[in-house]
Amino acid sequence: MGTSDVNGKSLSSSSLVKDFLRKCGGVAVIDGGFATELERHGADLNDPLWSAKCLFTDPHLVRAVHLDYLEAGADIILSSSYQATIQGFKAKGYSVEESESLLKRSVEIACEARDVYYNRCRESSSDHSTDGKILKQRPILVAASVGSYGAYLADGSEYSGEYGDTVDLKFLKDFHRRRVQLLADSGADLIAFETVPNKLEAQAFVELLKEEDIKTPAWLAFNSKDGVNVVSGDSLLECAAIGESCEKVLAVGINCTPPRFILDLILSIKPVTTKPILIYPNSGESYDGIRKEWVSNTGITDEDFVPYVNKWCEAGASLVGGCCRTTPNTIRAIHKALSGRRTV
Repeated sequence: MGTSDVNGKSLSSSSLVKDFLRKCGGVAVIDGGFATELERHGADLNDPLWSAKCLFTDPHLVRAVHLDYLEAGADIILSSSYQATIQGFKAKGYSVEESESLLKRSVEIACEARDVYYNRCRESSSDHSTDGKILKQRPILVAASVGSYGAYLADGSEYSGEYGDTVDLKFLKDFHRRRVQLLADSGADLIAFETVPNKLEAQAFVELLKEEDIKTPAWLAFNSKDGVNVVSGDSLLECAAIGESCEKVLAVGINCTPPRFILDLILSIKPVTTKPILIYPNSGESYDGIRKEWVSNTGITDEDFVPYVNKWCEAGASLVGGCCRTTPNTIRAIHKALSGRRTV
């Protein structure tokens, strides 16, 4: 497996992220929050499947959001599969075959959006449109998003990592196994294990990559609520070391964490990994897991978010984007902020 750059040259799986970063000039932009943008486009996400609901109700909106982020300057887009699981689709009445098809469809839609974007770039006479859209031919990766077991539960436990005593390593591997197999064979360039809340689930993901001989490379992104440990209280250093130990994990980092914690977390990870560090924080808003909503006026604006970006890169991050409640405007501002750091 591997992807090709805009010149048709293959990027090997074993060094995909490093090769990609070199072609991007040393830094790359990850896309931003997905659910908020789907809602802005008119989607109703009041459902345990959250944004994955749109894979069968509004796939055109999923494609539109991917395009919004590409036109904002994102170099990596994540599929709308964070909360998509075979178990979750079956609970909605879908057969196993239909559920598996929907999972693969999440990646297909992202790849279609990339194709549409490249066509728009070819048709454009400039790298920027009159309305501020970035239409520049460049390498673009599609990452298959894999959320934690807590995301499937839809009870906010991906923000605590507290799964109870009955959830052990075997349980988590069995839960994720088929989804990881499907997404690895879906045409994605890499697998994004994200919002990983504890060491146990990180170990489950890494062991699955090895046991199933997954050829598609992956990244591991953890979340933190104190700027020191992951949300379960497990050591971030120990979690990052799990990613470092697996040759199929090509980058490690942090997502869905308030921006104010990111710098210290990068500095904590850097001594224990030789791999690229990725960070895509949320807007800093607090999430109410009981009411299943973000608490308004608890985050920061794009204007406050972006000044962090160069500090994060100076500290060691090379892949930067946004998570929950960030928007294409956030990503456009990150793209602009990183432009001066690119070596090409």
